[in-house]
Amino acid sequence: MGLSHVHAAMTANGGSLSLEGISHVGLHKTFSATSYITDSGASGTAMACGKKTYNGAIGVDVDHNELESILKVAERNGLATGLVATSTITHATPAAFIANDTLRKNYQAIAADFLLTDIDVFIGGGLDDFTKREDKRDLTKELEEKGYTIARNLDEVKAFTKGKLAGFTADGANPGALDGRGDMLPEATKKALEILSQDEDGFFIMIEGSQIDWASHANDQEKTIAETLDFDKAVQVALDFAKEDGETLVVITADHETGGMVVLEGDYEKATTKVAFSTHGHTGMMVPVYSYGPGAELFTGIFDNTEYKEKFISVCDLKE
Repeated sequence: MGLSHVHAAMTANGGSLSLEGISHVGLHKTFSATSYITDSGASGTAMACGKKTYNGAIGVDVDHNELESILKVAERNGLATGLVATSTITHATPAAFIANDTLRKNYQAIAADFLLTDIDVFIGGGLDDFTKREDKRDLTKELEEKGYTIARNLDEVKAFTKGKLAGFTADGANPGALDGRGDMLPEATKKALEILSQDEDGFFIMIEGSQIDWASHANDQEKTIAETLDFDKAVQVALDFAKEDGETLVVITADHETGGMVVLEGDYEKATTKVAFSTHGHTGMMVPVYSYGPGAELFTGIFDNTEYKEKFISVCDLKE
């Protein structure tokens, strides 16, 4: 999600987005340890773990040493933790916050890493990675043994009220925003915040509108804008929570830009726009960072994607 994604969605929405409620804006650099153009594994790992790595890595450095993510630091400091994604929950970006693997496509191994943590809530697609496995393990049963409630659709997620939740909203990836996903992302965001905020010590959560990237890879304007608008609904849920709570930092960004998208023309009153793409891949463009709440000022200016972990540790006064 680059700046053009945001502006195109804003135009298609009649000139406004929930993102406009953000008080501080910055930019971060996305390159990986091995390439000017990053992938989500390397960029997700940099953001989560504070160190550059090679494209395709999940929570490991260039020498395959395991790294500790900010989610795990938060967990170790007694905070509740969560993940939400419209992709599979084992996909690169969410995986970088909870797993350690040399290759992002090792989805079944990444799923097993969830059992090595005490994450409180995770919601997304990817049930098959937990149940239809080559090693014949049924990780949902193992999760139940650890005290998790297993939800197998969004209605079951929404009905959950307290405790540890493993919420699966699809066997694989969720449908697209234009393909029947509905309000899965904002609803999952709302439920996750409701559960995690029951912990008096606070919480850390990573929420991803995963399919902005996929639509941009396909150079599909309609789907790209729809996915960005859907993500903006989740942003509004988070901002509403933060404004009421008064003690929550919200940071909205991307791990990279996809598609080399530019806005060619538009009309706010007619809510129409025209974009063009320069590539089906990722680009090396810096991406925007929007922050609101305590510590938001730390996320302004231009900084590297490896700085998120230390900034979060500083804001939350966590022990490394």
